[in-house]
Amino acid sequence: MSGELNPDRPLIVGPENPESPYPHTVTGKVVSGFGRGSKELGIPTANLSEEALEAMCTEFTTGVYYGWVQIGEKGSEVYPMVMSLGWNPYYKNEKRSAEVHIIHEFAEDFYGIDIRVIVLGYVRPEQNYPSLDALIRDIRTDVEVAKKSLQRPAYEAFKKNELFTKQ
Repeated sequence: MSGELNPDRPLIVGPENPESPYPHTVTGKVVSGFGRGSKELGIPTANLSEEALEAMCTEFTTGVYYGWVQIGEKGSEVYPMVMSLGWNPYYKNEKRSAEVHIIHEFAEDFYGIDIRVIVLGYVRPEQNYPSLDALIRDIRTDVEVAKKSLQRPAYEAFKKNELFTKQ
């Protein structure tokens, strides 16, 4: 699997300041997913509960989004994230999911742990892929887009949002 990015995609998306419907917050517990994020893709995800998913689906279309995420206790580290919301057509899912890829390496899984997400922007629509390599390349591009888009001051400021700090 290569680490190359999709050269046809911009690496910064969205306006200089988040605009409606952002920011959008989601809270819940990390639940088990389809079991392929880490194993097949090499891109582990924290899956949101059905309740959290339903709250998101009233506001957003399927696609890939970016923002900040925190797991565990409030006041702990806040990480950049990229989130897939939808049906994952490459895998022909029959169930919609919200899969958060936390841009940080963790030593172990954290099912059942609290998760808090602030969605700040839209990366791209959900799509199907001709191959697993093409899917992985676009996910790797999504990660770079999220990292670069979140470096802008108005987005960086959300790292200190009360969702992450207020007890």
